[in-house]
Amino acid sequence: MACKKTKTAEPKHLKIVERDPYLQPYEGALQGRYDYAVNKEKELTGGKPLAEWATGYLYFGLHKTAEGWVMREWAPNATAIYIKGDMNNWEKDENYRLQPIGNGVWEAKLPEDAIKHEQLYKLLVEWNGGYGERIPSYVRRVVQDEQTKIFSAQVWDEPAYEWKHRNSAKAKKVGKDGLYIYECHIGMSSSEEKVSSYEEFRRDVLPRIAELGYNCVQIMAIQEHPYYGSFGYHVSNFFAASSRFGTPNELKALIDDAHGRGMKVIMDLVHSHAVKNELEGLGNFDGTGYQYFHDGPRREHPAWDSLCFNYGKNEVLHFLLSNCKFWLDEYDFDGFRFDGVTSMIYRSHGLGEDFNGYPSYFSGNEDGDALMYLTLANKVIHEVKADAITIAEEMSGMPGLACAINEGGVGFDYRLAMGIPDFWIKYIKEVKDEDWKAGHILFEMTNRREDEKTISYAESHDQALVGDKTIIFRLVDADMYWHFEHGHSTYMADRGIALHKMIRLITASTINGGYLNFMGNEFGHPEWIDFPREGNGWSHKYARRQWDLVDNPNYFFADLNRFDEAMIQLLKKHLLTESPTAEEKKYNVGKHLPWVMKWWDNEGDQVVAYSRGDLLFIFNWNGQKSFTDYGMLVPEGKYQVVLNTDAKEFAGFGLSDDSVAHFTEHDELYAKDGKGWLKMYLPARSAVVLKKS
Repeated sequence: MACKKTKTAEPKHLKIVERDPYLQPYEGALQGRYDYAVNKEKELTGGKPLAEWATGYLYFGLHKTAEGWVMREWAPNATAIYIKGDMNNWEKDENYRLQPIGNGVWEAKLPEDAIKHEQLYKLLVEWNGGYGERIPSYVRRVVQDEQTKIFSAQVWDEPAYEWKHRNSAKAKKVGKDGLYIYECHIGMSSSEEKVSSYEEFRRDVLPRIAELGYNCVQIMAIQEHPYYGSFGYHVSNFFAASSRFGTPNELKALIDDAHGRGMKVIMDLVHSHAVKNELEGLGNFDGTGYQYFHDGPRREHPAWDSLCFNYGKNEVLHFLLSNCKFWLDEYDFDGFRFDGVTSMIYRSHGLGEDFNGYPSYFSGNEDGDALMYLTLANKVIHEVKADAITIAEEMSGMPGLACAINEGGVGFDYRLAMGIPDFWIKYIKEVKDEDWKAGHILFEMTNRREDEKTISYAESHDQALVGDKTIIFRLVDADMYWHFEHGHSTYMADRGIALHKMIRLITASTINGGYLNFMGNEFGHPEWIDFPREGNGWSHKYARRQWDLVDNPNYFFADLNRFDEAMIQLLKKHLLTESPTAEEKKYNVGKHLPWVMKWWDNEGDQVVAYSRGDLLFIFNWNGQKSFTDYGMLVPEGKYQVVLNTDAKEFAGFGLSDDSVAHFTEHDELYAKDGKGWLKMYLPARSAVVLKKS
């Protein structure tokens, strides 16, 4: 049974330990983790709701009030702070000086005419022995000068956005029976070789996502980052939506539009580290390297060239928890994919660790402060929005991350099944087609903890980055350039197209929570992703999506896109994510996978069959053999084909008549278990989905 989100209360016994006896030796550690989070919350809030406390963005930063403007900043090591910018010719001006008001907080109150919309500014922070220009820590808009490439804060006083679908009932229901996520990057969403915009994405891409049937949009690179090529993972300004894509209201319009289409919108939230930059980010903000980050050897991430937050400091907790609430409150986001969770929860950042057993998770290598922070982050997010979505990008398999807090978990709704794309890459690269084992593939798709929901995916943005290849490009390679048009296919193209559909179908149909696809991969986007950089002449050629390919009916890209739409619409309508019923298990003794009922597994034939509710999935991974009247024992009844990867409309060969109903043949030997023989024609490298009636 998957974990249910409930209100936090003192547990008598940890339910995650009751469900998993292998955790019993570590119950003390799990209880200590829980107690630390509970006690820290009481210390921070004094018993008030956490969401009422995590409102730093309403206090710090630049705000327009009825009396004028107020600017506040936390800089405990500073000796003086000034606002300098367009409003005072970038001079050190006593009229724009902040005053200390206690606890390291500085404040300036200014008349309304002292600051104007769109003016650029920075803070001049002075400390004993030095000074520096800084961008405010809670700044909501940062822009880059096209000529000098210098980043500055910008006063932003546009009219408030008028929401049309802020409480969309349709969007609120998303995820109940499966989450289908379309991962995307605003900047690379255009066919043109440029940085695309929020408005262009809303107008040109969002309708495509809705038509395909995805019910959740995950947007990368929202938080401002100085280097575009970082994919948004070296964040400098945590409360600023990246201005390179447009204005705050344009981002709100995008989210509003998605809600109107019945889709939730989540964002990549990077709280695992921060950019080292001092002029743009938080590094050495007040003259100390340890204001927001660890001091000493733990300050810098050894692999990412970035700074590591000190989650043990209350001011840092206030900053980050307020950031969680800000994006939900100000922009109406529906949740977050937390980036780099593995790096956060281990002092080693997970580097050089094999995580091959339970002792690996409780070896003293854990970062208790980070686990406490993530627990409180999940709590505050769900206090603000009860139906919010939180996903942990975590590869070690730390138990309990996606279990309820009051059960001894960290409170995430889902965790990414990061082993699945790794499996597909390894299988495609290293295993010959004739050695693909159908049962093993199904096992890998479902080999996850039963009590934690996961997001499955065949590939995300990670698998397409420069130096690697998308699945379709790895399967078809150069033949994509010359043989991906109707009437001009080759064996390599046909094989790649067939496997691309099958890989996606078995990945999406075995979810125990959700499925994710990266923008363009649904139609087999060719080549790789490479952002503009010195090494490629600052080219945008590979930092875009070639929608013209999928829009051309003569290309196989259109057929793959049509298959993805049919698959998502079918699964979203019929696939239930609950575990099999007791009745189903009775008929399937010895072949029960956690939430999938396996009915047939013939290694020699490379055929496997399984069901989810009233849908029966049959895969023939054999590349050399098609089978006529292939018999399988399945629940007795009548079956109708509802999806066939070999259909001509999906760039298949159309070797079967899918209008024909299929009936099981009675067999007294198996009738007592409610099973009969289903005989099917199974073309090589194809999969078929049947609905039982």
